[in-house]
Amino acid sequence: MTTYHEPPFRDRIDAGRLLAENLKGYQNSDAIVFAIPRGGIPVAIEVAKKLGSKLDIIVPRKIPIPYNTEAGYGAVTEDGAIVLNEPLVKQLRFTRQQIERHAEAVRAEIRRRQSVYRAILSPSSVEGKTAIIIDDGLASGYTMMAAIRSIRQQGATKIVAAAPVASSGAWELVKSAADEVACPVVSHHYPFAVAGFYRHWYDLTDEEVIRDLEGFMKDYGGRAND
Repeated sequence: MTTYHEPPFRDRIDAGRLLAENLKGYQNSDAIVFAIPRGGIPVAIEVAKKLGSKLDIIVPRKIPIPYNTEAGYGAVTEDGAIVLNEPLVKQLRFTRQQIERHAEAVRAEIRRRQSVYRAILSPSSVEGKTAIIIDDGLASGYTMMAAIRSIRQQGATKIVAAAPVASSGAWELVKSAADEVACPVVSHHYPFAVAGFYRHWYDLTDEEVIRDLEGFMKDYGGRAND
């Protein structure tokens, strides 16, 4: 196990470049890079640039625990389905009605983000192709699990789940659902926080994400959408 005296990544761009090295086997292939907004977008942009791949988005969202919104007990897929951490749900003792109420608020945010980002990136067809799904880190893994479920239903023949860092629990969970997992750093430390692996970390705004996507489209738009 590697011990870091300081966080291994400068920022999401630095992390994306390192992650791209782990994915260079997909360079100039038919793989489509799917970013999970917001934090996954600058990471995915660096990967898409390096691989010469199309860029798209997938918008699952974690279902936050109401009294601890940084933590989640599951996630909602783009098509509205719910993926739950069942052991945690039992511990929290939420009823199905409570879960549905929490999930509906998440669905509303998914719809909002789709409307914002789809103004720049139109959907790509992944049927019969490889999908590389990218986030800036995997804490519980359930948001990635929701993304995998959505992309699988769209007909991808291979799904690669990729992130610069993951908790060991998320790594094991995602390995059970993806065809391949690319993750340079897997942490066995608890408690785990994605932010702790970045020297410069903050929550991105829609405006920053739009700027990044527009910059990618300006320079690489021919790859982003056929």
